Amino acid sequence: MLQDLAFGHLDNQYRDHQPRGEDVVVCIRGGSILVRRDRNDVLTLPDFARVSVWSRRWTCWPGQPFRYAFTMQNMRFFLWMGESGEPEDPSFAYEPASGLRQAISRDVCFAAMTAWHLYCWYRDSRFCGRCGTATLHDGKERMMRCPACGNMIFPRIAPACIIALTHGDKLILSKYANRSYTRYGLLAGFVEIGETAEECVAREVMEEVGLRVKNIRYYKSQPWGIAGNLSIGYFCDLDGDDRVTLDETELASAEWFDRRALPAQDDGISLTREMIRVFGEGKEPK
Repeated sequence: MLQDLAFGHLDNQYRDHQPRGEDVVVCIRGGSILVRRDRNDVLTLPDFARVSVWSRRWTCWPGQPFRYAFTMQNMRFFLWMGESGEPEDPSFAYEPASGLRQAISRDVCFAAMTAWHLYCWYRDSRFCGRCGTATLHDGKERMMRCPACGNMIFPRIAPACIIALTHGDKLILSKYANRSYTRYGLLAGFVEIGETAEECVAREVMEEVGLRVKNIRYYKSQPWGIAGNLSIGYFCDLDGDDRVTLDETELASAEWFDRRALPAQDDGISLTREMIRVFGEGKEPK
């Protein structure tokens, strides 16, 4: 999956580092991230040496213009703290953040997604939601603190369940309604207040396709920073009638497919696609 890094673990502990020339800087404008894509479709993020020159013409938020994000092996990643401007190197361009999900540059895509998650949290936490005062970054941990009322604001992570509903050798695959992403996927939904992840599985299946489930079992989780989510994968079995009642406000379609004829393959990126492959191979948890 996307977070299965080629060269080691993501160290996400906050440190008050200052950037150096070779450090990577993630620059964001609107819904896009600044990258270079070569003729082989390999992605590269700009380094501090470049961005420190380009950013002289950019406008940053009050405070530090560069904020340490994380380290992947020996590479340190920083965020440009503001709306990024145009690069002076034409080989770099802004690409939609939601589209950076490819296996060729898996490590770069995972870094970009995770940095995006942090950037959105910093952007939305510049002022205290309790009293409206401008917040300050804590010196020891990744937290925004209100100097007026003491409110402590930590990064938000939204749990979402990815659901592989099976019936013998069949699996339900669905397509979203009214979204740009039109490929087959699994049923999914966010965990609501006062709800366990397992209760979310049963509720989402009933809401989206009108079916009951049993034998809910955990498979694996995946950080999905582009949406600020932690995706939690579950397999479950059909309990009763298999006739689908589609929620057309959420889904364009939902169909049963035999494990020998699944219309979606593992892309090496998403938990959804891995779970589809696992079912196709007959290796789902029992």
